[in-house]
Amino acid sequence: MPPRYDDQWIDGAWVVSDAEGRLVVTDPATERPLATVPAGTARDADLAARAAAAAFAGWAATPLKERAGLLRRVVGAMEARADRFAEVITAEVGAPTRMARQTHVGLSLGMAAHCVETAASYAFEERIGHSLVVREAAGVAACITPWNTPLLLTVQKILPALAAGCTVVHKPSEITPLHARLLAEAFAEADLPPGVFNMVVGTGPTVGTALVTHPLVDVVSLTGSTRAGREVSALGADRVKRVHLELGGKNASLLLDDADLAASVAATVDQMLFNTGQTCLQWSRLLVPRARQDEAVQLAGAAMDGYVTGDPRDPATDLGPLVSAAAHARVCAYVRRGAEEGGARLVRGGPGRPEGLATGYYVRPTIFADVDPLTTIGQEEIFGPVLCVIPYDDEEQAVRIVNGTRYGLHGAVWSADDARAERVARRFRSGLVDVNGGQFNPAAPFGGFKQSGIGRECGAAGLEAFLETKSMQLPQGRGGQVVGPRLRSTAAARPADTERNER
Repeated sequence: MPPRYDDQWIDGAWVVSDAEGRLVVTDPATERPLATVPAGTARDADLAARAAAAAFAGWAATPLKERAGLLRRVVGAMEARADRFAEVITAEVGAPTRMARQTHVGLSLGMAAHCVETAASYAFEERIGHSLVVREAAGVAACITPWNTPLLLTVQKILPALAAGCTVVHKPSEITPLHARLLAEAFAEADLPPGVFNMVVGTGPTVGTALVTHPLVDVVSLTGSTRAGREVSALGADRVKRVHLELGGKNASLLLDDADLAASVAATVDQMLFNTGQTCLQWSRLLVPRARQDEAVQLAGAAMDGYVTGDPRDPATDLGPLVSAAAHARVCAYVRRGAEEGGARLVRGGPGRPEGLATGYYVRPTIFADVDPLTTIGQEEIFGPVLCVIPYDDEEQAVRIVNGTRYGLHGAVWSADDARAERVARRFRSGLVDVNGGQFNPAAPFGGFKQSGIGRECGAAGLEAFLETKSMQLPQGRGGQVVGPRLRSTAAARPADTERNER
């Protein structure tokens, strides 16, 4: 029998949930249950929010040096569990073992340490003239995280929030909650004050809604689908909550006419296939000069041949399964629609499982060519290993196509001329653009334009997402000039002056 968990991490202890329903966590490679967890309730969310609110004043007042020291202990406890994190992520996400260790966990640990050090060196106060500008914790933060790269995207929110002085209620995806239980263990070992970090497993409509609408929650930070972002925005608007959203993408990799075709196509395919295509940063659109499309398609197909799809626990595997039966059905439906709708030519892959993999939520890496950018597969986020090759006639048309979706998260430009590539990158309506293979920078702001999100994560911007700004106008001494309007002067007002002012 798979393990059964009945509790949530609330106020520094494992608290038995009052949930009657259960959520089954499934291994996407075997389709077998890994564990069951409580289908968290509004009461669970309320207890966690109240615990976080009660702990807020003390945590916010804790000196930064002490907060940073406690959070370094959290990072150390996470590092001690690195192998266990990797095993859990392979089991519940389906990420191949090598990828789970190097990227899912390795990058998460690096990000966690970076978040703490960013806060430790951040200027929370500054003088502007006679004003003292103070940046202080915004309050209780509800951090709602997805299933695709769950540990990384959790760390990217929770560590800056805590470093800023906020207290946190974390709601992980109900599809992949087991890594979150392991993370709660790391927090418990680090011995943070009770209520500073809380974790409640449950569905979005129940636990997510309860947190977003809770009167004691001040900030909501969500990474998820654009649909989920709309719902959270609408719920938060009723109480004018601060809402940060990191949402979907339909990202383009643009190969200019002087680009090294072989190198840039291979890099695009590699990035597109990461996590079996289940990332918001995925370059799912490959834009190439029309005259070179056939060559690009051949190169993309040859690159895909080098990736092994199979058991994620096999060290030779590059591509594991999709995360769930629903994800498998969705991606296959998009592939069928792309083949049937017109405006695209299926040249590799297709719907359904690869040969020899009858069990597990595996899909075939797929390439469409001659994709009309206005078709369904040219516009919508598929969230699977599906590459849409879009030919263009000139640079102006290419930029229009890049910007011609409702999204604006990530992109890439490739050219033999770095200056030209940078010039074109400046025209992207995207929050993040890689120029000739520029690497991810955890100190730089991360987020999207348009329906890809609101706000920024990572670096100082990620910390500031959980801060409020206060200006204190300090006295300038006797006889100092008063700047700004006042109803009455600092001296006693004469009756006539008062009457005039009140009119």
